[in-house]
Amino acid sequence: MNRKRMSSPINRGLLLAILMLSCKSKAQHTDQKQHNQTKHSHSEHAFADKKAVAKMAENFESAERDSMQHPDKVLQYMGNLKGKKIVDIGAATGYFSVKFAAKGAHVIAADVSDAFQDYLKDRIAKESIKNIELRKIHYDSPLLKDNEADIVFIANTYHHIDNRTDYFSKVKKGLNKNGELVIVDFFKAVFTEKVQAPAMTMRASVDEIVFELKKAGFTSFEVEVNIMPYQYIIKAK
Repeated sequence: MNRKRMSSPINRGLLLAILMLSCKSKAQHTDQKQHNQTKHSHSEHAFADKKAVAKMAENFESAERDSMQHPDKVLQYMGNLKGKKIVDIGAATGYFSVKFAAKGAHVIAADVSDAFQDYLKDRIAKESIKNIELRKIHYDSPLLKDNEADIVFIANTYHHIDNRTDYFSKVKKGLNKNGELVIVDFFKAVFTEKVQAPAMTMRASVDEIVFELKKAGFTSFEVEVNIMPYQYIIKAK
């Protein structure tokens, strides 16, 4: 009898704790879902505004970006691109896509924004670029065909992607047998200079990205931290 009387309050306490944890978990899930919806809503609004995109293009294609991003060094690191099929996710104004095409790659410039796709379509026509095609993609999918790409490239965009394990498992399927994923993004560090980087809370560290890509099916990693002053490169297979 004593054991029965003692077990009752313990069980009630345990049940209460479980219910509290469950409610907290649901609340956190709801908050995160609402945060993601709000983030995408703001992004979609900004990226759909042609005037805003034109203004962003000034920064995306600026000499300041060149001095921060060192595109020539990035291309040199990636090696011979002639004849390779590169999917540039988050291509935006085509900052890297155009450079890949100039090196002889066949480029699929992929983006979620119609306004950016329209901007790049006009740029391709004005500059008579023959080896770039456009692809409108979704926030939750790169829309890659199986074994489609030699390289999937993603610069300054990783932090915009939710459900990254699922997303990059789709990227993995889109790479051919010897294909590789190349990610360029900002160090999770405080910069004293005026660097146009996403908020610290949005950035992902090298360790976080490698951990997430492992869950997505990638098994081989190469990390380069010396090419750019504020960014790293992760090459994954």
